[in-house]
Amino acid sequence: MSRDCENTVIVGCGAVSVDFLATVAAFPNPDDKIRSTSFKVQGGGNAGNALTCASRLGLKPRLISKVADDTQGRDILHELQVDGVDTSFMAVSQDGTSPFTYIIVDSQTKSRTCIHTPGFPPMKPDDLPESSLLTALNGSRLVYFDGRLHETALVVAQEAVKKNIPILMDAERLREGLDDLVKLADYVVCASRFPQAWTGASTVPKALVCMLLRLPNIKFVIVTLGKDGCIMLERSANGSHSFTVFLAEGVSTEEMDVDKLLESLEMRKNRSIHIPTCISSSVTKLHAEGIGTVCGRLYIGTAENIPPSELIDTTGAGDAFIGAILYAICANFAREKMLCFAATVAASKCRALGARSGLPYSTDPCLASFMHSLPLN
Repeated sequence: MSRDCENTVIVGCGAVSVDFLATVAAFPNPDDKIRSTSFKVQGGGNAGNALTCASRLGLKPRLISKVADDTQGRDILHELQVDGVDTSFMAVSQDGTSPFTYIIVDSQTKSRTCIHTPGFPPMKPDDLPESSLLTALNGSRLVYFDGRLHETALVVAQEAVKKNIPILMDAERLREGLDDLVKLADYVVCASRFPQAWTGASTVPKALVCMLLRLPNIKFVIVTLGKDGCIMLERSANGSHSFTVFLAEGVSTEEMDVDKLLESLEMRKNRSIHIPTCISSSVTKLHAEGIGTVCGRLYIGTAENIPPSELIDTTGAGDAFIGAILYAICANFAREKMLCFAATVAASKCRALGARSGLPYSTDPCLASFMHSLPLN
């Protein structure tokens, strides 16, 4: 583990659940009766998974969420505590039910189908006393939101902004209250469909440019693409500089079409390399037709090519990726190293059933090249 991350506190606010995972030979048709080939009960929920990942990598996560005082709720808390996640800021309802999810994993397609039942009663800002909020944020290096519990999350986010604590937002899909949260974020990690759904842009690269223009606080936005890796657009600090400063710092003053730039980066990918790699452009003025121009750098991160015999379950792969990004930000990893690290962590998760079984620890041999080298800026 990087010394920069020893005892580093982060705070997460969002979903926890119990996952009931059933593996089947093939997804059933309507009215079918089939048997599972394996079954597992495990903790889940985006925030619970991402913070478990961050904890195993070496951070000290504190989680803000809610469960009921039922068997499932107690199991959720216990599993998080065993993995080093601080649950002392979670609300526990004496009545009601804890959230749970049925997950069907298709062995044939390696896909998963989720049926989620929210907990009741839902978390409200009154469930988090101001004193607990202030204690939770005390000493925190980073705050993370998964887009759930939006009313409580907004209160936490506004307090984090007051304390100048950076925010990472997981934008999985359009959700109630997400716009208010994402406006306060410093970093955004999106699922593949989100950028175009949120911006209405015709392509993902155009959508990323649009996001940076709409959200002036954002330092970078990443869109995850599953087995196709990820794309990241990072805003350049030169973005507001004058023409003279652009020349002095060697930044191209010519505008580059962002779609064409992505195509050129794609052509540079070495598809014979099975481990995660990263390719980036130089800092340039990126133009999206009909949208505008930002100064930044475009990155392509490849996913690990997992042999079919080793690929078990993709449940929670995005959460593992985000957990690794949280660690990489705290460890001041270079952007290229950050994307390769996150892809490696996500690939490790995919080699086991459930969102947490395959999450690696900082001592895992697959992470040795990242953990034993000096962090870079």
